[in-house]
Amino acid sequence: MSSSDELSSRQPASPWLQSGRIGFLALYGVTLLAAMGWLFGNVRQVGPESRAVVLRLGAEQRIQNAGLLLAWPRPFEQVVMLPSAGRVTERRVELLLRSELAQKSDRDGSLASDATAGSGYLLTGDSGAVQLDVRVFYTVNDPYAFARQGAHVEPALDRLVERSAVQICASRDMDAILVARPELVGGDAQLAARREQLRGDLQHGINRSLARLSSAGVSLGIEVMRVDVQSSLPLSAVSAFNAVLTASQQAEQAVAKARNDAARQLQQATQAADRTVQVAQAQASERLSRAQSETATIVGLTQQQGPQLLLRLYRERVPAILARAGSVTTVDKDDAGRMILPGPKP
Repeated sequence: MSSSDELSSRQPASPWLQSGRIGFLALYGVTLLAAMGWLFGNVRQVGPESRAVVLRLGAEQRIQNAGLLLAWPRPFEQVVMLPSAGRVTERRVELLLRSELAQKSDRDGSLASDATAGSGYLLTGDSGAVQLDVRVFYTVNDPYAFARQGAHVEPALDRLVERSAVQICASRDMDAILVARPELVGGDAQLAARREQLRGDLQHGINRSLARLSSAGVSLGIEVMRVDVQSSLPLSAVSAFNAVLTASQQAEQAVAKARNDAARQLQQATQAADRTVQVAQAQASERLSRAQSETATIVGLTQQQGPQLLLRLYRERVPAILARAGSVTTVDKDDAGRMILPGPKP
């Protein structure tokens, strides 16, 4: 080897060559990492609250419960994570609530448009309006059907809940849904029982709709376990119901007060009547005794059969009586004339 070749081999490589070599090594490493990530992309740990459905080239292949999942990478196998069989999922049905535009008009007190006037309200059997806040708790009973429906499960569930809520509210009066008139709470036990049965009827209606979908071959793969319902009145009707309730309470108070006054007046009248009867009876006894004492002499005289004795008593007492009079007019009883006597002064 010549000296010139030895000098050229000892000279350092150019910067461009070193940069290309480093870039190639970095690209190689990144490609290797990406290949490893793709190869082990479907190798994961399934938690106890979940389970996985493995689809091989789009076909349902197996269900993997809690544990280590080993699956081929995409696109050979696809893994869809689902809730476990014992896990209950909560879903709040937004379709039954007032829209944002309707809530804004309620807060502002402005008139709602035709599109938002009835938003969130359901008609009852007695032409009333109620609002239901429904929360649905469901479990996945058919993982394959649930995986097939994917993102369409919960929107379809919302529609089924809305349909069942409309049917149930239309078949009930307002008092069978919520306590609209508190005066009927203890008066009708049947209404209270129907209010308690509302959640069960709504759950059965949703499950019947799900069963019909399953029989038609478009199952959602879920079953509703519980339904929580919070019913309320429209904001515009709350003040009216409060006014009616206040008026009813005031009317009941007025009726109770009138009954108390009537009872008190009746008691007073009864006492006054008893007192009047007692006083009248006492005065009657007193007057009878006085009359008997005053007429005792005359009664005694009437019992006497001697006319001479009566004539003598008459002569003894008549002068004393006549002495008290201012003047005395005598009239002959045998005279056929008539005498006109002046009447009493008016």
